[in-house]
Amino acid sequence: MKAASALDYRALAKRRLPPFLFEYIDGGSYAEVTLRRNIEDLERVALRQRVLNDVSKVDTSATLFGRRCALPLALAPIGLAGMNARRGEVQAARAAAAAGVPFCLSTVSACPLEEVAAASSAPLWFQLYVIRDRGFMRDLLQLAKDHGCDALVFTVDMPVPGSRYRDYRSGLAGSADRTGQLRRMWQAMRHPGWAWDVGVHGRPHQLGNVAPVLGKSTGLEDFFAWMRNNFDPTVTWDDLDFVRSIWDGPLIIKGILDPDDAIKAAELGAEGIVVSNHGGRQLDGVPSTAEALPPIADAVRDRLTVLADGGIRSGLDVVRMLALGASGVLLGRAWAYALAGGGGEAGVAHVLKLIEAEMGVAMALTGATSIDKIDRSILVQNRGAERPSEEASWSPIRSSG
Repeated sequence: MKAASALDYRALAKRRLPPFLFEYIDGGSYAEVTLRRNIEDLERVALRQRVLNDVSKVDTSATLFGRRCALPLALAPIGLAGMNARRGEVQAARAAAAAGVPFCLSTVSACPLEEVAAASSAPLWFQLYVIRDRGFMRDLLQLAKDHGCDALVFTVDMPVPGSRYRDYRSGLAGSADRTGQLRRMWQAMRHPGWAWDVGVHGRPHQLGNVAPVLGKSTGLEDFFAWMRNNFDPTVTWDDLDFVRSIWDGPLIIKGILDPDDAIKAAELGAEGIVVSNHGGRQLDGVPSTAEALPPIADAVRDRLTVLADGGIRSGLDVVRMLALGASGVLLGRAWAYALAGGGGEAGVAHVLKLIEAEMGVAMALTGATSIDKIDRSILVQNRGAERPSEEASWSPIRSSG
C-alpha cells in the first residue's frame, strides 16, 4: 500500500511492528475513552469555507520560542520511538531538520541525546519527567544545556504511570520474567523485517538517557519497573524552582487541562504550556484536548505560548487546533506511525509533507493565507448560542449538533 495519510502509515506500522510495540504506540489508558475523544472531538470542529479570496500565496511558517519554523509544529516526545525503526529517534530528527521543524526527544528514548544531537541539525527540544532522584534530573538538565537544546518540555501529568491494558495484553508490561522475554521474542520473529532492521541492526536496545541509572539492566522490563519506582508522586508547583535553578532557556509545561493550572504556569514564569491529556494515556475520562483548549487559550495566550497535542492526524487537524487557540502543536502518533511503517526517516519526511500540503488546502479554502490569520473566525460557530460570535460561549463539541 502506498501511504497517502497518517492513518495509512498506522496500518503499515501495525503490519510491520511486533504487537508489543504497536500497541504501546497506539493504545491509551483503561477503556480508552479519552483516546477516542481526542480524535472524534477534533473531527467535529467544522471549518468555515470562504471563497473568492486571493489565496495564490499561503504561508504555513510560524515562530515558536524565538525560532522561525516552516510549520507551526514540533515532533512530540515519544518513549521507545527508537525501537520503531533502526535508531529511530535519529532518523526522525533528521526528517524534522529537513522539514524545518523542531524535534523533541523523550527522557525515555532509545537513542541518547548525545547521539541524536550529533546526527541531526534539527532544533532540539528535550522532554523531562519528574524523577525522585533530583541528582539524576540535574544531570539530564545539564546534558540538555550542553547539547544546545532550544527548549525544555517538562511533563507534569505523570506523577504515576497510567494503567494501559494493551501493554499488559501484548506482553510489554508486567512480564519481566523469562516467559515475557520469550513472548516478545516470538512476536519479533513473526515480523522479520522489523527483526532484521531493529532487532539485529538497531542495537544497543536500551533507554539511552536512562541507561546511566539502570546500569546493566537496560531491558524493557527493567524500564517499566524503573518508571514505577522513580516517577515522583510528591511533585508540586514548588519543584519548578528546582528546574529553573538549572535550566535558563524556554520552559514548556506539558500536561495542562485546566485554565487554573494554565494561569498558575503563567504566574510562575513558564514560557509555554502544552494543553494535553498525554494522548489519552494517563487519566481516562478527562476532556479531549479540543474541548479543553479554548478556555485555556482565552485565559493565558497573551502571557505565554500555548501548544496542544492529542488526536492530530492531518494538516486539517493542525489548522483546527490553531483556530481553537493554539499557537502550535506537538505531532505525536502520526510521526511514530510513519517512522515504523514508512521506512524510517523517509516515512517521517513524507508525513510532514502531507501535513504541510493539507494545511495549505485548509488555509486556502478558509481564506487564511498565513498562520496569524487562523483564529475562531474560520470556524462554524455554536449554532445554539444566542450570540454566536462571543468566544466564551463557543464549544467545538456543541458546534456539531
